[in-house]
Amino acid sequence: MKNPVPQAASLLLEKLLLLVHVRPLPAGSETETPPPAAPGYYDTSCFKRGDLLEVPRTLFIHFGIYLGENRVAHLMPDILPAFTGDRRQIQQVVTNKRLILGVIAKTASIRVDTVEDFAYGGSILVNHMDRLFEDQVLGSEEAARRAEKLVGATAYSLLWNNCEHFVTYCRYGAPVSFQTDKFCETVKMIIRDQRSVLASVLVGLASIVCLDKMVHSSK
Repeated sequence: MKNPVPQAASLLLEKLLLLVHVRPLPAGSETETPPPAAPGYYDTSCFKRGDLLEVPRTLFIHFGIYLGENRVAHLMPDILPAFTGDRRQIQQVVTNKRLILGVIAKTASIRVDTVEDFAYGGSILVNHMDRLFEDQVLGSEEAARRAEKLVGATAYSLLWNNCEHFVTYCRYGAPVSFQTDKFCETVKMIIRDQRSVLASVLVGLASIVCLDKMVHSSK
């Protein structure tokens, strides 16, 4: 019998990821996605080619690799590459509809966007994960080349191939995702707690039944 934890974690993570990536529309807006930050919003002079960029969001973190000249490679769920190879269409800003369908269909694209389109007004952390990998950090040029080589359509998996897997492969040589690992551990704890509660309830019910039989048999 397959372990239900990964499947349960993936399902819950899908629902949460939709909340993370879907961009809320301002009141009265008729567009499907709000505009990104204006060009020049971020000071890119502090970024170096091959840097790993992190944008903390409500529930999770979005990751990308800086390629230089205000360009960031990052993996995003997107249904469009499954229907067309037209790069001009695919390169347009990913709408909420495209993103949601991409999550459901498990399709994505590794795309190159401006820093403004990548971060959407969020704060940016630079190479924050380096401390976790110590001597495993690859050269900056190697990281950037890996990212550029992978640009294009790709499969999407919340547990096995998300934006964090992409950047850790590029910069550290191994695709890992700490945030999904942590989420899975949380799901396991919840399942264990639920089982413990259920076991306690069953033991309590059995004790009541046994006690009731003992009382009646002593009469």
